[in-house]
Amino acid sequence: MSKLTASLLFVVLFAAKAQSQTISLSGKVQDTIQNKSVQNAVVMLLTPVDSLLYKFARTDAEGNYSFKNIKSGNYILMTTHPYFADFVDNISLNQNESNTASVALTSKSKLLQELIVKSGNPIRVKGDTTIYTADSFKVSANANVEELLKKLPGIQVDKNGKITAMGEQVTKVLVDGEEFFGDDPGMAVKNLRADAVKEVQVFDKKSEQAEFTGVDDGNTQKTINLKLKEDKKKGYFGKIDLAGGLKNKIDDRYNSNVMLSSFKGKRKISGYFLTGNTGQDGLSWEDRDKYTTNDNFNVSMDDNGDLSYQWTGGNSDDEPYVNTQNGFIRNMNAGLQYSNKWGDKQNLNFTPQYNGQIYDNDQSRFMQSQYNDSVLNEQKNTNTHVNRYNYKNTATYEVKIDSNNTIKFTAKANFYHTESEETVASFTKEGNTGTFKNRMNSDIKTENDKRSLFAGVLFKHRFKKPRRTISLNTDWNNLSTDGTSFLQSVNQSYDKGQPTTPQNVDQQRITDKSSTAITARLVYTEPLSKKYSLELGYELNYSKGKNNQLTYAYSPVSGLYDLAVDSLTNDFNQKIVINKPSMRISYSGKKIKFSFGSGFGFTKFDLHDNTLDTNYIRNYTNFFPSANFNYTYKSQHNLRIGYNGNTTQPTINQLQPLRNNNDNFNQYIGNPQLRPSFTNQFYVSHNTYNFLKDLFTYQSFNVRFISNSITNNRTIDLDSGKTVTKPINTNGNYSMSFWGGTGFKIKKIDTRLYLGPNFRYSKTADVFNSAINYSKIFSGGLDIGLSKSKEKKYDFDVNNTISYNHSKSSQSSSPSDFFTNMLSLSAKVYMLKTLSVRSDYEYYYQQKTQYQSKNISYQMWNARMEKTFKKDEFTAYVLVRDILNQNVGINSSYDRNTFVETRNDRLQRYWMVGVVWNFKNAGAKAKQ
Repeated sequence: MSKLTASLLFVVLFAAKAQSQTISLSGKVQDTIQNKSVQNAVVMLLTPVDSLLYKFARTDAEGNYSFKNIKSGNYILMTTHPYFADFVDNISLNQNESNTASVALTSKSKLLQELIVKSGNPIRVKGDTTIYTADSFKVSANANVEELLKKLPGIQVDKNGKITAMGEQVTKVLVDGEEFFGDDPGMAVKNLRADAVKEVQVFDKKSEQAEFTGVDDGNTQKTINLKLKEDKKKGYFGKIDLAGGLKNKIDDRYNSNVMLSSFKGKRKISGYFLTGNTGQDGLSWEDRDKYTTNDNFNVSMDDNGDLSYQWTGGNSDDEPYVNTQNGFIRNMNAGLQYSNKWGDKQNLNFTPQYNGQIYDNDQSRFMQSQYNDSVLNEQKNTNTHVNRYNYKNTATYEVKIDSNNTIKFTAKANFYHTESEETVASFTKEGNTGTFKNRMNSDIKTENDKRSLFAGVLFKHRFKKPRRTISLNTDWNNLSTDGTSFLQSVNQSYDKGQPTTPQNVDQQRITDKSSTAITARLVYTEPLSKKYSLELGYELNYSKGKNNQLTYAYSPVSGLYDLAVDSLTNDFNQKIVINKPSMRISYSGKKIKFSFGSGFGFTKFDLHDNTLDTNYIRNYTNFFPSANFNYTYKSQHNLRIGYNGNTTQPTINQLQPLRNNNDNFNQYIGNPQLRPSFTNQFYVSHNTYNFLKDLFTYQSFNVRFISNSITNNRTIDLDSGKTVTKPINTNGNYSMSFWGGTGFKIKKIDTRLYLGPNFRYSKTADVFNSAINYSKIFSGGLDIGLSKSKEKKYDFDVNNTISYNHSKSSQSSSPSDFFTNMLSLSAKVYMLKTLSVRSDYEYYYQQKTQYQSKNISYQMWNARMEKTFKKDEFTAYVLVRDILNQNVGINSSYDRNTFVETRNDRLQRYWMVGVVWNFKNAGAKAKQ
């Protein structure tokens, strides 16, 4: 009995103790966006087996809740509120006296936003990428991608085909992340169908090593990626467009475009053939392979064999410049692209291309230059004929050896042939008195053959530890030029208005140029923590080049060009060795990403003038600092701030002390004493998108300061009007620019509105007759656009761009101020479901200045009527270009102390009748 009593007493005491150890749960409920307390939220504990309610509570004004006397075990914690999405989580409560569980609720509007974003809203921003859903922007049946891009807010395509996105020129267009017939943006946008595109992605493409390592090196290209629809990557699709029309005074007009793409699994074959004489050739001619090290410091080589150390564009390859908007052109272009992937292990891409042009143009140019109180007026008439072709071959082969190792091979072989003739007649007068200063008549015939070879290997390895990588990039390249030119000119100078003895020139120039460069860059990345990484790099660059130019005068005795002209003959060699270690630290968080670091370049120049037996040996230490900061402060809202510092080395043409006398009264000579320039660039960009208001905005601001800028020293003989230009280094050069834009839909009238302000300002220092000249140029403008469309009913677009321009030079007594305005209208009306009329109209106006006697204005009106057949597979059309016959090639500009007005030949009013066959097999048809 005593044992039973003791046992009962033990059970009672144990139960009392257990009852005294009550379990409690408390916490706080906040929202995920502003971290504010959520009042009156219902917090519930449910049993996991049958989801029955066990306990519930409401949050107080501070968002707090609490439960007491809870049995230990597993529960479902559920929190609800009318304005927030339900929160559900599993929770385990043990014998501890108190437990805490904070809850973060997401607003229903945010979830709705993410749902709409994922469901394909017209525009969305993902990190640095702006994404347009192609089907949200209506285009005509069988439209190409260029027509689609013109519909996208923030993207402009001008009449020359140049694409601008968020104020920056697009230099690369990809298709599903891969190049489409090289890096010419025109190929994809002019020849791919708009209805094959699922998304248009706009972003700043990083270098290949930066994409691999995840460490941003600041080296980017504004890029558009066209993501194709899955059902368009099956079978084949393409088009054949044939058109022609008669003309009286010039050759009949014709265009032929053939494009074919075939998909089978991961194999893709595309081909094109273009020929015509309407100036449709939008393919870039210059092949300027950038032999870069994928860093801020780029070793570049143009087709002429000239080396530079930051590629900045331009046309310095001695090729005659061809603007297809001017003159008369006949073109033939053909290409083939083959790409394939095998089991995600191997990737092959091969692209051969052929480009041919025959071009003729007559240009008249008036140039007025002011040097303090003196004014020189030059009138120049130029007739240009160019006949050229090239063959380009590019191949890449990438092998994924295993999950950690990848190797990529790249090869290019390009060959060019150019024949050209340029006939020039010019004279220069004193602006105030009209007294003759000089007169020239010249004829230059040139024949060049060029070869460009490139081979590169990129090896990438990932270690087992995440973000620990090593990569090696090696390049070899060679460019060579063999050319012969003949110069015949009669050069007449005047003394106080009276002609002196003329100088007759009859010369042959033989050019032998070659350049070779070898580059190797090793990059290692190491994670310092979960969010920090370190990048260490080392680059070695060795390059050598030669420029041997021989000039001979014609001998009437022998009838040959055998009289050497020593002053125009030079043999120049260069060797450049660059050692460049670098270090960079990066941070990658959910909302914030940044990196900073610097490279240190140790450069040795070994230049040798064989003709004068003179050496120019120089050593430089250069710094390449960079930093960037990226802040995604909320969904679809991104801020980016960055800085880059880079060095630009002079080219061999700028260094070689060789005189170019193609224009006897405007000569150029190199300067072997040039120093490299250094550029500090700061940039800020910001873009947002609000899906509820269908509102997007972007802003971009850039500032550049250049020390030791490579500009020019012009020595002008005011008595003869002769100018000798020599490159020099100057300071005090800087520029800044701003581009902005906002677009939204006016829902009441279902119309999109776009506003885009911009401005640019620059200050440049150069030298005229030993006196420094500062030129200040400002331009500011506003773009306004409206668009409205209804499928199979009408499409309407109107855009107006107004700009104010101001130029001031310290050599000029008065500034140049003028307004320009471009009004563009485009409309398409469906008279029947398969019959439509499309018309576009442009009106350009440029205000006169003190240098122009009258305003410049012209109108361009084009129209096209088309009818589609067999479910839009076939299209027949009639078009008329330049209905008002006002397509005039007049352009004027004011730079530094010089005003220039040029007039070119233009293809004016013509008509054509054409037919288009847009074909696709069943596998490529859109899903109904």
